[in-house]
Amino acid sequence: MSGGALLVVGEVVTDVVVRHASAPVHGTDTPARITTLPGGAGANVACWAARSGCRTVRLLARAGAESVSWHGEVLRRAGVCPLLAVDAEVPSGTVVALVDPSAERTFLTDSGAVLRLCPDDWSPALLDGVARLHVSGYLLFGEPSRTTALLALREARLRGVPASVDPASAGFLAELGAGAFLGLVDGVDLLLPNADEARELTGLPDPADAAAKLSRHAGRVAVTLGDRGVVLASGGAVTARVPAAAGAVPVDSTGAGDAFTGGFLAALVAGADEVAAARAGCRAGADAVATLGGRPGPGRPA
Repeated sequence: MSGGALLVVGEVVTDVVVRHASAPVHGTDTPARITTLPGGAGANVACWAARSGCRTVRLLARAGAESVSWHGEVLRRAGVCPLLAVDAEVPSGTVVALVDPSAERTFLTDSGAVLRLCPDDWSPALLDGVARLHVSGYLLFGEPSRTTALLALREARLRGVPASVDPASAGFLAELGAGAFLGLVDGVDLLLPNADEARELTGLPDPADAAAKLSRHAGRVAVTLGDRGVVLASGGAVTARVPAAAGAVPVDSTGAGDAFTGGFLAALVAGADEVAAARAGCRAGADAVATLGGRPGPGRPA
């Protein structure tokens, strides 16, 4: 099915990106460049999908009252329709991203309103006109967001809408347990882990072996490998390997996987096959690592 909307059920967070030229020194000061930007895996995916040509992209997420207007405005400027439930009790989620000189990042995460996305925030009508559903795996790591995410996946299955999930975090996967996570997502059309997440989910060190094993739980699997591209699998076997796209000098790898997912899903919505979609995803990922933060635009608060 080509055309139609992409619905992302995920999160918006405020990213505090800290770029440090030397390792942080315990107990004293370390020079750094610090920038506040909009983020969140689900929101990033939605923005990159819109940037990659998907004409209608909607995002369902929960934000704190203190920043919901800012998040909504930035999403609209990026071409995304924000469907943001307002939380009057807790602030929006916040992530501190520590970015080292190699552009690798380490996250400190306060989920805030993210995991409070509740069933009352969901409606089956949100799937009207939708060609694909994408669910951020972060929602599966707590309640009531897990129940909400599963409601969306179940309704998509009933309607015949293909659904994808990204596992989101190797650290959170380790806490939840691989078996529990795979039980929650069993039967989804598409699973989108990175190499670390695939290893955590399967116990297999080789990403290709992990992709093949995971494709027994999902219709298709795309394991992202950073500058080594992506490996695709279905039916218990590797089906393709797609190299990374050439890009500029890396600045910040935050959101690179989200960019791949956005580009990949936009191409699928447009009717591309999975190899062409993976190439589109790799191009978006290459653009992302040359950009500060997880979004294609500047997105700075006023």
